[in-house]
Amino acid sequence: MAVTAALLRELHRCHRQLADLRERHERGPKQIKAHETNVKRLEDEVAKVKADALAARKSVDNKQLTLRSKEDKIAQLNAKLSACSTNREYQALLEQIAADKVAMSVLEDEILDALGKVDDFKALIGTAELHLTKGKEEADKVRTAVDSQRATIEADIVRVDAELKQLEVDLPPDFRDGYDRVVRAKGDDALAEVEGDCCGGCYQQMTPNMLSHLKLAVAVACKSCGRMLYFPEEPA
Repeated sequence: MAVTAALLRELHRCHRQLADLRERHERGPKQIKAHETNVKRLEDEVAKVKADALAARKSVDNKQLTLRSKEDKIAQLNAKLSACSTNREYQALLEQIAADKVAMSVLEDEILDALGKVDDFKALIGTAELHLTKGKEEADKVRTAVDSQRATIEADIVRVDAELKQLEVDLPPDFRDGYDRVVRAKGDDALAEVEGDCCGGCYQQMTPNMLSHLKLAVAVACKSCGRMLYFPEEPA
């Protein structure tokens, strides 16, 4: 079954070109999906930081309410001092007031620390929102680029596929079955250019008999990997 190297070269070119176009066609939606996933992650980060900031603000508010409650309690205890009938009662009130003032001092320190954390969260929210804005911009750019290239890629796939089918018409019938089988198994890697005296696909050395058959335009498959072999184009 005779088949020219020129025909096999063109077939291989079409297979590789189609594989590249289809990979680019499939890559576009994957790129969009990846950026959309990133935007969702950034949105979740913004939401989490805001929730943490809200929790910190509520914690400050609760501590301030507790502080005011203790201030009211101390005021009430001070009012009771003048009404004490015994020294023991008076001393007990003083000790309670002292203990509450210590507790208030600790609470005031906690409030100051918590207010600092609230301010830190404001900065974190700003940073997270900035990252989200940039992430959305990148996603929009990728989506626009993919959409603008889609029609061209699809047209090229149709064109190259038609070219491949036209080339396959010229394949000898006794070669076509083996060719179809290898293409089904290896796709665009079904053919290989001869490099020196080796298969360009797996680099297995070819026998002199295989090289002789190729020179006579007889179809030869690599005995190691099964690829259909062809000689490279002669330099002009």
